[in-house]
Amino acid sequence: MICPVVDDAAVRWLTRRRVEFVETDAAGIVHFSAFFVYMEQAEHDLLRHLGLNVFQDDELGRISWPRVSASCDYHGPARFEDELTIEVSIDRVGQKSVTYVHRMFCGDRAVATGRMTAVCCRLHPEQPPESIPIPAPIAAVLRGEDRKR
Repeated sequence: MICPVVDDAAVRWLTRRRVEFVETDAAGIVHFSAFFVYMEQAEHDLLRHLGLNVFQDDELGRISWPRVSASCDYHGPARFEDELTIEVSIDRVGQKSVTYVHRMFCGDRAVATGRMTAVCCRLHPEQPPESIPIPAPIAAVLRGEDRKR
């Protein structure tokens, strides 16, 4: 179950997922690394909702969003079979990057808070990604400007 939340300050998206056994340690508690997967999945859900994608093509080729920063603070355990609610919001849209904030809950209990920053890059065959300014139409969507009328 997923649902959008949009306000004047930010674009937000809520998604829910159940903790799978493979994501836990020997004690049945979610392994720290799984939270980064949860954040990425929630980001992808948000982008799809906005009509965007991690890979996009335009007249000049392919654009993607490599991560340049990721962090997560843990507030309490989540366990196998728990249903998590993950809120992802766009905290900042810069000239070349976007920063997301992720808040993860099990019921009303905060489990983790994370941040990820991705840079808009042009992909060229056989070359490293080239950072580029976020194209204006994509930046407008990320800022929620296309929803304000």
